[in-house]
Amino acid sequence: MPASPRVTCPELGQRITTADEAAEVIRPGDTVGISGFTGAGFPKAVPGALARRMEDARARGEEFRIGLWSGASTGPEVDGRLAEVDGVDKRLPYNSDPVMRRRINAGEVDYVDAHLSHSAQQAWFGFYGDLDVAVVEVAAILPNGLLVPGTSIGNNKTWLDRAEKVVLEVNSWLPRELEGFHDVYYGAALPPHRIPIQLTHPMQRIGDPYLRVDPAKVVAVVETHAPDRNSPLAQPDDASRAMADQLVDFLRHEVRAGRLPASLLPLQSGVGSTANAVMEGLLDAEFEGLTAYTEVIQDGLLDLLDAGKLTSLSSTAFGLSPAGQQRFLDNVGSYKGRILLRSQEISNHPELVRRLGLIAINGMIEADIYGNVNSTHVMGSAIMNGIGGSGDFARNAYLNFFVSPSLAKGGAISSIVPMVSHVDHTEHDVHVLITEQGLADLRGLSPTDRAERVIDNCAHPDFRDRLHDYVARARRARPDAQHTPHLLEEALSWHASYLRDGRM
Repeated sequence: MPASPRVTCPELGQRITTADEAAEVIRPGDTVGISGFTGAGFPKAVPGALARRMEDARARGEEFRIGLWSGASTGPEVDGRLAEVDGVDKRLPYNSDPVMRRRINAGEVDYVDAHLSHSAQQAWFGFYGDLDVAVVEVAAILPNGLLVPGTSIGNNKTWLDRAEKVVLEVNSWLPRELEGFHDVYYGAALPPHRIPIQLTHPMQRIGDPYLRVDPAKVVAVVETHAPDRNSPLAQPDDASRAMADQLVDFLRHEVRAGRLPASLLPLQSGVGSTANAVMEGLLDAEFEGLTAYTEVIQDGLLDLLDAGKLTSLSSTAFGLSPAGQQRFLDNVGSYKGRILLRSQEISNHPELVRRLGLIAINGMIEADIYGNVNSTHVMGSAIMNGIGGSGDFARNAYLNFFVSPSLAKGGAISSIVPMVSHVDHTEHDVHVLITEQGLADLRGLSPTDRAERVIDNCAHPDFRDRLHDYVARARRARPDAQHTPHLLEEALSWHASYLRDGRM
């Protein structure tokens, strides 16, 4: 008889143990790779047990900190709990937990904010050093030792391959019907032996439905039954609906101009309430037969799939609200064959993004008048979350959009500024900016032409005259520098004034 209904491999069934015993394999100074992406698929038990060990060590006057690698964000049971006990000295490649964010911004955790498509390959290149332990959540372990992935794949394949020791959490909360939802590509090689990735359609399978692990590396198997911790999404407001209308009208224009087919091109939508609300704007549009090739499945994409607007959806993880999560669980069988989860090195791969010709829609914190976008930092120094996959998609997309309300902090701050306080996406990579005020198509424009369009179309009226005045004075002050005229001291003081006035 198998040791457990979810662990039917005889060899690995003998390694079932408690979370506390499994956490004992992690030592101070280890680097730990964990599963998890946008609150989906993170380990539910071992991180908490590890945090308790760290608390006990601190009570004895000993330091116990680790390096922590993931796919993207996790849940409060991982990042939040480990940050609370000061248990992390280095974090990569993405974080959204507020407790961990405070430690990063206080300089107490070294944070490597990396493009998500880069993290797995740079781990293989050895850029980050050795990986001591992988802690990965799965839905089941099959008799032959293959692993049924859960609600995210992220970097799990790489962590399982690279780690010296592996701890598996088998979560019976995950529906057993998830088997067959995944496509894990094992054809990657290191330079100079790489070959083209033969994927030409969002739902094309190029890999295996299972994750592989060397049984000899598996030191513990922990059984859990706990849900993912996805966050509620804000209901669409007037601003997000206005941005959605702008985007849909622009797509209509591109179809009429012959630059897009009537069924558009594969869609990508970033994480967050604004991007999700903008995607929902496609529900009432005339476009049919849509596809998506993205990194996160939010409610807006699930709505399009349920409405029949979207025929198929490729991603690396779910990022649903609690209501959306329950909808998926209640109808999991109906989504098989229409949803495919991949490793993030494939879902975000620049080669594939460019080949498929994606339409990329991502949020931003601010944009400047010349089209540079800041998607990660507040006032240039404090990280919010990280660049995530926005750079993977934006730079390689057929067409990209960055969306944001034109105002922040209750109207005290303009999201359109003379010079962004931090650059994540340069003017060379940004096609279209959208706020509730309007849309600025920046393709084929010189910097000075972009400035006029961004201010007139995207800036809030309360700041529009001030921005036009800035450009006019910059041109007068720099007659020999008309290409991208700036008053550097004043551009920087635009942000400093918010700090002086106590608005940040």
